[in-house]
Amino acid sequence: MKMLAGRLHLAERSLRMESVDVPEPGPDEVLVKVAAAGVCLSDVHLIEGGLTPRLLDGDVVTLGHETAGAVDRLGPRVEGWQPGDRVLLQAGQRDRRGTVYTRGVDYDGGWAEYAVARADTLVAIPDDLPFEQACIIPDAVSTPWAAITATAQVRAGDAVAVWGAGGLGAHAVQLLRLIGAAPVIAVDPLAPARERALALGADIALDPSEAATIRDLTGGGLAVAFDFAGVPAVREQALTVLGRGGKLILAGIAGQPVTISSDSFFNYLKLSIHGHYGSDAEHVAELVRLAGQKRLDLAASVSDVLPLAEAPAAVERLQRKEGNPIRLILRP
Repeated sequence: MKMLAGRLHLAERSLRMESVDVPEPGPDEVLVKVAAAGVCLSDVHLIEGGLTPRLLDGDVVTLGHETAGAVDRLGPRVEGWQPGDRVLLQAGQRDRRGTVYTRGVDYDGGWAEYAVARADTLVAIPDDLPFEQACIIPDAVSTPWAAITATAQVRAGDAVAVWGAGGLGAHAVQLLRLIGAAPVIAVDPLAPARERALALGADIALDPSEAATIRDLTGGGLAVAFDFAGVPAVREQALTVLGRGGKLILAGIAGQPVTISSDSFFNYLKLSIHGHYGSDAEHVAELVRLAGQKRLDLAASVSDVLPLAEAPAAVERLQRKEGNPIRLILRP
């Protein structure tokens, strides 16, 4: 049986919509009928060449690390799942040595009508959580959630700011509001992004040219600054408005040196810089529970839904930031 899939040919950095065989689930694997898959800026970077798979066996891969759907068929030895179960797929998996393989990067992902997943990477989702919202929880929502709760360890009442209110930063604003950070400040050069951040719960939204006011607005500076933009100038600016003991969390990737302009200022205030990447399985499970309890509403995160066949058009829209989307969703 054949299916449609969005395949990245790495030699030419070419995304092609191709007819391929429906994969067979192996031992301990499950075949999932994909209902929704997110289009992430990381997918764009893979196509453009800014990212390259490290662990891929071959030079062609089906893209898509944000995937949700229904169990279609079980491989040998799989227990605990039944055809029809509604699930999302973790964005990656570990091998026996602890090496992390990323779905849609190091092995085939969810830009397809069907996807194979190791059974232990499936997460059950509530019947009333739409697939279009569930699919973006791994990465788009879980990455900022892990940055907030694990790396930064934000506490209720902490003054925080988010630089870059795009796909990750917009969710960071929403999640910081959820856990009681105050004030929550969004910094973005785009007026529509600032307006969206306010709608999602930011107390204040600033253009970067206004960021110097943060120290006064917070009565001494930030407890935590989050860089979701991946821009060197953002890091330098954020460091200047941290309060005593403040933390800068690097969640965006710039591929550039991190510069501390004044070590005396940095040392006197006992500041720190923390790298952050991705999330762990428990963060996804926590977010599913929050969504199931109606504490987390991701309806506003779905900027548009397109047919799977229009994946190249979705990529172009994201490249151009057309409509300033949080997430575009592909539906097979």
